[in-house]
Amino acid sequence: MFVSDWMTKKVFTVSPDDSISEAARLSKEKDIKHLPVVKGEKVVGLLSDRDIKEYVPSKATSLDVYELHYLLAKTKVKEVMKRNVITTPRDTPIEEAAMIMHDNNIGCLPVVDGNRLVGIISDHDIFQVLVGITGIRHGGHRIYMTLEDRPGSIKDTADIVRKHGFSLQSILTSYEGVKKGFRDIVVRTKGSGNFKALREELESSYIGVKIKKG
Repeated sequence: MFVSDWMTKKVFTVSPDDSISEAARLSKEKDIKHLPVVKGEKVVGLLSDRDIKEYVPSKATSLDVYELHYLLAKTKVKEVMKRNVITTPRDTPIEEAAMIMHDNNIGCLPVVDGNRLVGIISDHDIFQVLVGITGIRHGGHRIYMTLEDRPGSIKDTADIVRKHGFSLQSILTSYEGVKKGFRDIVVRTKGSGNFKALREELESSYIGVKIKKG
């Protein structure tokens, strides 16, 4: 899966010379948190609802409401926007995009083709990816355990799941926070089978098994 599979293709943008009041209206009207700032088709900045909210209180203390509205109408986006924008091409793996956003503590990545803006991927989209790849919307039993990290260990677990009449909906694995030589896995099952027998065999075969019945 790549950024192009999950990005929002219809992107609302503002220009550097638009007013902050226009940007705030667009953000509220479309219920969006991030507005790429474009000049022509090139991304030159990024304006978030947080940037706008942080700008307003800094001016609000000494101004009445009419003066504040006038100031926001007069202030241009380029005076408030973030300029050093991290972008990504559309063929970036989705997990790499998530890592970039996490490591840089940012909520979105404008997606570009050369210099041209073609989409945006946000933290909301990343949440959708997680929901999609786990298959949680489709139910099933959730099996969590720590396995020895050896060839065939996941297959052994999958074979037990199938043995008791279930199929596999998703398998996720991680080495984060796990002792060397082991890995955590989360298996979500699909279909109907003998849940009691599945639980008994897994719990007798592995340590620390946690099963949430779907």
